[in-house]
Amino acid sequence: MMDFNSNQHSLVTIFLMVFLITSCSTVEVKTTQVVAVNHTIVDMPENELLDVGITIFANGLENIDQLDEDELVFPEIRVAEASFFPYLLMEAIQSSSSWGAVRVIPLGHDSVDVIITGEIVKSDGELMVLKIVVTDVSGMRWFDKEYTQRASKYSYNKKAQRNNDPFQNIYNRIANDLNAYRQKLTSDQKVALRQVSEIKFAKSFAPQQFSQHLSKTSSGYLTANRLPAENDPMIVRIRQVRERVHLFIDTLQEYYGGYVKEMKEPYSQWRQESYSEVMAMRSMKSKASNQKLIGAVAIVAGILGAGNGNGSVRAASAIGMTAGAYLLKAGYDREAEAQIHIDALQELGDSLEASIESHIIELDDRTITLTGTVENQYQQWRDILKDIHQLDVSSSDVRD
Repeated sequence: MMDFNSNQHSLVTIFLMVFLITSCSTVEVKTTQVVAVNHTIVDMPENELLDVGITIFANGLENIDQLDEDELVFPEIRVAEASFFPYLLMEAIQSSSSWGAVRVIPLGHDSVDVIITGEIVKSDGELMVLKIVVTDVSGMRWFDKEYTQRASKYSYNKKAQRNNDPFQNIYNRIANDLNAYRQKLTSDQKVALRQVSEIKFAKSFAPQQFSQHLSKTSSGYLTANRLPAENDPMIVRIRQVRERVHLFIDTLQEYYGGYVKEMKEPYSQWRQESYSEVMAMRSMKSKASNQKLIGAVAIVAGILGAGNGNGSVRAASAIGMTAGAYLLKAGYDREAEAQIHIDALQELGDSLEASIESHIIELDDRTITLTGTVENQYQQWRDILKDIHQLDVSSSDVRD
């Protein structure tokens, strides 16, 4: 039979552990301070202004089966966010006045001085985690970094709310890191990147004429080993084609801008609801876990006490086991209540959908209608421009 003092010591130890665990609470962020975007004051030569392209973010849905049970992921929301976040990042980078053209670009448009790709790791209104990779046109990786921000509870308070997005700090921090890396580059390096991007584009349209202009260094990075003459008719034509591609991508910016504008109100409402639901669910789960833990400990304590020869201790132990069973059941009931919040979030997520309209482009001799996804439309436009370029080159050869 167990010694009474030994039982008493075990009970004290168990209840002390319960107190330490249940005294922990969820930390809420209570500040809305925004990280400022660093601005470039000195004017830079135009041939050193690097263009930036931001691709639509990976939505992370391919890993959805590997997430924890508590991860709240709604495919409709993620698809919408994959276009929403890059546009907000574009605006933050533009505000630094440190770059040339900053655009959201289709996948496949790789002849850009600097390219930013991203993946949404987590986004539930309360916590955002983005994985960002920045490379330049030569293939050099600038940085690969994960950015995390927990929203302040005041971010969704209409009285205290500012014009900034609740996660504006993430975009501003990326913009600052991007600018910090650019400042490490010499003038020659920036000019070289612009040359590589132009020749890379030219090579994609006229590989026979420009394949020898690019080579790879021993480290595997693209470099321009020869430059076309400024008055070379071929490069003049290629620049005209590139300008048309840029005009198409600029048209896409209008689409993304309109999309973000239309999405902002319902998405902000969803995110505000999501924040409240996530915090409520977390509180419910925390209370449920604590109640189950207390209940389980009470049952263990009752079992320990039941083995004692003292009648009053055995009676108290029986009461403890009954109370413990009740608390254990209450804990599971709270988990069911938390599931109600999850279901509410699912209904909110199902209400958002993303779509894209077709584009009509007027050419000198015809009207072009582009349909499908952004990437499909971009590829259709490139194919059309290739045909036009080839006809132009053939006509020029005949005239010569």
